[in-house]
Amino acid sequence: MSLCQKNTYPTMQFINYKNKRCSCKVCPTFASTGDPHPRWNDFCTSLKAATGAVQSIMSCSGLLCLHRGDLHRALLPLYCTLTVRVLSHGRRMSPSLKQSYRVLQLPVNEDSSQADVREAYLRMAKLYHPDSGAPTADAALFARIEEAYRAVLAHLARQKSALQYTQPAEEEDEEKNKGSAVAHRQYLSFEGVGTGTPSQRERRYQQFRVDRATDQVLEYRRKEMERSAADEGAMVERDMRLRSRQIKITQAVERLVEDLIQESMARGDFRNLSGSGKPLNKFEHNPYADPTTHNLNRILIDNGYQPEWIVTQKEIRERLAKLRSELLEARGRLGEPMRSHEQLRWQELCGNFAVDLAKLNKRVDTFNLIVPLLSRQMVHFSLKREVERALREDKEWREERRRRETELRQMERERERETTQARQDGRQGLLAWMQNLLK
Repeated sequence: MSLCQKNTYPTMQFINYKNKRCSCKVCPTFASTGDPHPRWNDFCTSLKAATGAVQSIMSCSGLLCLHRGDLHRALLPLYCTLTVRVLSHGRRMSPSLKQSYRVLQLPVNEDSSQADVREAYLRMAKLYHPDSGAPTADAALFARIEEAYRAVLAHLARQKSALQYTQPAEEEDEEKNKGSAVAHRQYLSFEGVGTGTPSQRERRYQQFRVDRATDQVLEYRRKEMERSAADEGAMVERDMRLRSRQIKITQAVERLVEDLIQESMARGDFRNLSGSGKPLNKFEHNPYADPTTHNLNRILIDNGYQPEWIVTQKEIRERLAKLRSELLEARGRLGEPMRSHEQLRWQELCGNFAVDLAKLNKRVDTFNLIVPLLSRQMVHFSLKREVERALREDKEWREERRRRETELRQMERERERETTQARQDGRQGLLAWMQNLLK
């Protein structure tokens, strides 16, 4: 066999054994001797060293004809493929990596995903973690498991980066878009999502977009978490925190509370307490009260929350006090006794007060429906009683004002009398002094 000298195409051609002529149809070289070219022997030797499984290089169907100037470009695709296979094959693993797979109880010769590795790690952590409480707990063995988990994750990350050379990101995006396409598309609008009227399909399409965006965000976060776990081992700590919160949250809280209590006792915070050695007087007012309900109400009150019926009762009382003060103030602006136009004004004020009082009585009905105790219920407010109350308070206020005015006048008279008496006494004293001086 002789190498084709005229063909300069950067590809590998096949030799047709039936005609013993180069298939490039350019050179008249015949493979008369049947001996392979020296470059072909070098290529076969490299292929055997890379895979260790090549048993038959030349077949009866054809041979590869390598051109002199294109050997590197011809072997490049095969080299990339062999590199990925070597990285992903279990027999090319280092002894330490194989030992890591054995520690995690994973098959060495089979490809394991990151999810499988994570499940294996969690399964081993439940058995050998020092805080698991299991009889098989071993801190040293768990440290080895954690180290093996990080090593396997790093190996999977290197495999993934090597596969990116043969599987571009554009192809993955196209496959995702194809996979997310809605089946049985019937409409051109809204990407064919949903059925029914246009408004119904629009609502379903909006929900579909929200779900798709959520899935994309979750997928992005998952990739970021896996990348950070492969680089720094942060996934280990995150899994341990989640596990401790989900499985042993009660024990963790009890341990934290116990530690805080012990620290407080060491500082002397529990010394000389007023109720030391005495029973708690929580339910002296009502021994039949439910402790849980009492504690919940106390917590709500301490944090500024109040039950609905207490808030409603407070609003009713504040509204009633405001209506009474407005009616009393309006009556105080009228004369005593009232003239005819003042009486008409008073009747109008009483009518407005009746409307407001009716609304307040509706609030009373609502309060009676939600109040938990029958003794706490309220009765309706009477218009006649409230008007009489306003008139009585106005009368008392007027009498009190008259009494104060009378007292003020009496005090002024006494003050004037005292002033006059003082002046007279001063004059008499001055006259007496002058008389004594003249004597």
